[in-house]
Amino acid sequence: MRYTVPRENAGVRLVPFLAARFPYNSPEEWARLAGGGAVRINDALPEPGRVLMEGDVIQYFPAAAPEPDVDTAVTVLYEDRDIILVNKSGDLPAHPAGRYFKNTLWWVLRERLNVAEPSIVNRLDRETSGVTLVARNARAALNCRRQFAARSVIKKYTVVIEGAFERAVRARGYIVQAKASAIRKKRQFEPSAEARPAPGREAEWAETLFTPLKSAGGLSVLEAVPHTGRLHQIRATLSALGCPVVGDKMYGLDELVFLRMIEGRLTPEDSIKMRLARQALHAGELTFLHPADGRPMTITAPLPADMVRLLS
Repeated sequence: MRYTVPRENAGVRLVPFLAARFPYNSPEEWARLAGGGAVRINDALPEPGRVLMEGDVIQYFPAAAPEPDVDTAVTVLYEDRDIILVNKSGDLPAHPAGRYFKNTLWWVLRERLNVAEPSIVNRLDRETSGVTLVARNARAALNCRRQFAARSVIKKYTVVIEGAFERAVRARGYIVQAKASAIRKKRQFEPSAEARPAPGREAEWAETLFTPLKSAGGLSVLEAVPHTGRLHQIRATLSALGCPVVGDKMYGLDELVFLRMIEGRLTPEDSIKMRLARQALHAGELTFLHPADGRPMTITAPLPADMVRLLS
């Protein structure tokens, strides 16, 4: 990684800057890496507490640890000098984190698509495919994020679920931590008629419109339009409705599949039960205003081959 310090970051100390700009490592980890020679400034090892100057060139040399295999297939759907929209595969993390650095959409954007400072606006889960909006500069990123915060962006997903889904449902309620689960980051959806969480509860209001498109072979295809943007919103909501997403290891028919997956102990029976190697969730359409001139834009991504095969 190579980064040139802009004027607005001059005067900031190295480690706090790295932790804020590249949060996939903690401040303690960045301090360890800088002290161990993995970080250089202007081709020299930095002193402890180094204060950055405008024009300093920071280089980071990550250890050559093997990363898990992913599908780095990324197709450009639209691009100009402010934004680029891509169709992400269903097996690709968005940002560097944990064991993933080069095997991420962020790295593909930088190294293959020549986006110097990619700012991924709508970060999809690793196993969710589809339209991803990326800003090329800070002004475009701020504008796009404000649109998402104002809930003016229209997001349409195609999702395949287990079981029948006979009519449209507008699911309204709260996303909370699934405390009864053995999976720390798992969430659960609790239906509610009003946006008023119980006092003292960490709950996020969530609303999603699900419309059935077709059913066959014990599966149903839905269009999902989330009106809020909560972590795991579509997956947790469908699980609570008794219609889990096909291939969803965490929110599917058996959460022990997820635990076996992270331990590398998936069985042939697990694969049969899941039907698909990843969750059958695809971000098919995104409608927003261009951050530079305000013109309406609708970008679509075709259904990926693995979901087409599932439905055939």
